[in-house]
Amino acid sequence: MSNPRARQRALAIGITSGQEEGDPLAELKELLRTAGVATAGEAVQQREKPDPDRYVGRGKLAEIKEQIAVCDANLVACDDELAPRQERNLEEALGVPVIDRTAVILDIFADHAHSAEGKLQVELAQLEYNMARMRGLWTHLERLGAGRMDGGIGTRGPGESQIETDRRLARNRIAALRRRLVRLARNRGVMRARREGSSLPSVALAGYTNAGKSTLLNALTGSEKGVGVGDQLFHTLDPTTRNIELSGRDYLLTDTVGLIEKLPHQLVEAFKATLEETVLADLILHVVDAHSSAQRRRADMQAVDEVLEEIGAGEGPRLLVLNKADLLGEEERGEVLLRHPEAVLVSALEGSGLDQLRARIEAAFEDTLVQIELLIPYAEGGRLHELHEVAGDLERTDRDDGVLVRAKVPAAESHRFDDLAVV
Repeated sequence: MSNPRARQRALAIGITSGQEEGDPLAELKELLRTAGVATAGEAVQQREKPDPDRYVGRGKLAEIKEQIAVCDANLVACDDELAPRQERNLEEALGVPVIDRTAVILDIFADHAHSAEGKLQVELAQLEYNMARMRGLWTHLERLGAGRMDGGIGTRGPGESQIETDRRLARNRIAALRRRLVRLARNRGVMRARREGSSLPSVALAGYTNAGKSTLLNALTGSEKGVGVGDQLFHTLDPTTRNIELSGRDYLLTDTVGLIEKLPHQLVEAFKATLEETVLADLILHVVDAHSSAQRRRADMQAVDEVLEEIGAGEGPRLLVLNKADLLGEEERGEVLLRHPEAVLVSALEGSGLDQLRARIEAAFEDTLVQIELLIPYAEGGRLHELHEVAGDLERTDRDDGVLVRAKVPAAESHRFDDLAVV
């Protein structure tokens, strides 16, 4: 096979409260597919919370072991993040490797990160995740020391010293990664300051992974060198910023990493610098897959809201964009708009609804603009160019003493033209 991970056949397992609609393991199976792992079977146990020692109950554990043999699985994937103790006990009981949801997501992130910063962020998240699991890697060495008769010098197992060595190396690497990420954040801050100095309004695309954000960015900007898109989770990890012109005025549009339910905290922390683009945006376009079920849409929107809240972007102006309208019939379109009357229904793939979306983006910034009337002498043509950069379209009348201009500019920039104002 071109992808050796496809040789892995996972039994997907999870805990459910019994109140969820639809397939409780749907997202885990999609994550596995994205990671190149086939789902050979699935098992769900209904209980209030996972067992602290084995994730599932003893009876269910015996069923899972039988099911592994029946479906010929060589891997077990859990729908929650496991404690090291749970992972170790499951592997001992089942006799096959066990991975949790976080490990699958980290694997996908490692495969999809392309920028230097993205790779550093993924490595940092992987190291922090693995730090607590290092003891289990050396249990075979610890037993060497535990089996000796005396407790004197030289009887301590080499496993313990190896654990400490590995942890020290990991801590040093984590510290080095954080320092490099801080330097990269400073560099990005300089670039962001330049963008802010240009007074261009900033719009960020946020939403559940695979909702079509990258396709929407390409459709709105008409960029010849578009952002890569793909029908898989976390296809886009590195933020991409493009210019978009609306009524002659430039805006900055940024595509950010997609979000999911139960996004591991260490990933939110590691990618906080990337997600900062969302925090600092003047407007967030919350992109939602309109073709998903009403229950799935609610869950996706809640997951995004929770992460935006966690990173400090929960209170910012937001516009709901329902994408993938091309997959809906007329009746379904009416139903989804009835459920979300404040939203804009678009198809980034076919281009429908984009004009309405552009108008809504402009309207969102209308309150930040003020009307000015200026008389610009012909000798100061550079000031007219300066005005165009912040105002976009404007009305102009050529007179003997200069150009009479009426335009709307950001309120914070109007003072730059006070000396030209018509009294």
